[in-house]
Amino acid sequence: MKSLRFGLSLVLLLTATAAFSQTATQKSFDQLKTLTGSWAGKNAQGKPLQVVFRDTAGGSALMSEIIGEGHEDMISMIHLDGPNRLLLTHYCGAGNQPRMEATVSPDGKAFTFNFFDGTN
Repeated sequence: MKSLRFGLSLVLLLTATAAFSQTATQKSFDQLKTLTGSWAGKNAQGKPLQVVFRDTAGGSALMSEIIGEGHEDMISMIHLDGPNRLLLTHYCGAGNQPRMEATVSPDGKAFTFNFFDGTN
C-alpha cells in the first residue's frame, strides 16, 4: 500500500512539474489561442472582413481564417515546432505559402511573425 501511495505522489509531482515548466513560447501559443472566436472588421479598401480563430488538431494548432476576400479567402495555421519555436504558415489566395517564425515582445503583449521561407 505504501508503494502505491509513493507512486501516486510521484506521478502527481511529475505532472505538476511539467505544468509549471512551460516555456515562454508555449505560454505565448496558449495566449494566442485565447483569440478563438469570430472577429469582424474592414479590409484596406473599407469592405467588411471577418477573421475566425479556431483551436484545432487536439489543441496543437490554431487556425486563422480570413473571410471576405471572395475567392481569395485565406487560412493561416499557427503551431509550435518544439518547445521554443512558434511557426505560422499562411495559405494565400495567390497560391503561395509563406512560413514565418514568431518573436514576442519583452512584455509578452505583441507578436511579430518574420518570414523565413515559402513554398510554391
